[in-house]
Amino acid sequence: MTGPRPSTRRLTELDALRGLGALCVLVFHYSTRFHELFPQAAHVPFRFLGGNYRVLLFFAISGFAIFFTLDRIRTTADFLINRFARLYPAYLVAMLLTLGIEYLAHVSQLLIGPGAILANVTMLQGFAFLPEVDGAYWTLTVEIAFYVCMLSIWKWTGLRRLEPVLLAWLALRWLYALWPGMPERIVMLLVLRYVPFFIIGILSYRVWAGQRSWRQQAPYAALALLSIATIDSPDIMLAGLLLLAAFAALTAGRLHFLSLRPLVWMGGISYSFYLIHQHVGFVVMLKMAEAGYSPWAGFAAAFAVALALGTLINRLVERPAGEAILGWWRRRRERAAPRETAPSRA
Repeated sequence: MTGPRPSTRRLTELDALRGLGALCVLVFHYSTRFHELFPQAAHVPFRFLGGNYRVLLFFAISGFAIFFTLDRIRTTADFLINRFARLYPAYLVAMLLTLGIEYLAHVSQLLIGPGAILANVTMLQGFAFLPEVDGAYWTLTVEIAFYVCMLSIWKWTGLRRLEPVLLAWLALRWLYALWPGMPERIVMLLVLRYVPFFIIGILSYRVWAGQRSWRQQAPYAALALLSIATIDSPDIMLAGLLLLAAFAALTAGRLHFLSLRPLVWMGGISYSFYLIHQHVGFVVMLKMAEAGYSPWAGFAAAFAVALALGTLINRLVERPAGEAILGWWRRRRERAAPRETAPSRA
């Protein structure tokens, strides 16, 4: 087992995996979901693989990447501000932009009611079982719940003996399988549908960081796969095996071939791109079809628009707003530090 690695190191292979996942999500939505929602419109003559395979990759990446935050924080407030800065500014802008484009294009099939829109402003609409402004946002509910779980683990049990906590988490998933009537909000808050995929990322990070070896992690990885095998369908089990193999290769430094500049760049803007691509792309493809253009031209135009808007949101909102919020928080914490360490007066 190697020594600990600095958690601030940029892992380009992880960005490449993000970029690959983002491209796969786009192709699925534009080739399959568009036709399902708008069967009257001309569409490209192929369908990408269905299922949630692409988001399972994102969940495993989140399990790996969450430690880049947890290893740097000192308080719960640090974590909450960090996640808010990372997620919310780009989300708010992408959501409002998506709404504006839908209304201007008069695509009523994609619109939701005022109450649901207000709930979407909070980013917590999924926990209230309200529709999302963009259907892709359902994964944000899962991510937020995962953050709550990891923050709770960090705060109450610590990360040094993390693996036994993961066993308890998997046991709760088996309880959910045996108790179909488990309240849905508990299932959501504990991410019981997707926890094995987050765990694959978590176990992999611990190996990559030099904190554990794969020999030590093997029983936990096997139990995560067993959880998938006993609860999910065979295709999801295959996805779990492939993800574990991919992350084992990542930790061994064998995914360097993925570090192609376009994929790494795509990974860098993947969050903003993901937020804006689906409904905006549907509007573009629908209007292109109504204007008589070929489905391939609509597909290409939608991709170009999503790429341009995702890049702009990333460059003009996601990065600067996130840095500004984190900078403000650091300055505030530094100002408060002398007062916290000053000796009390008699």
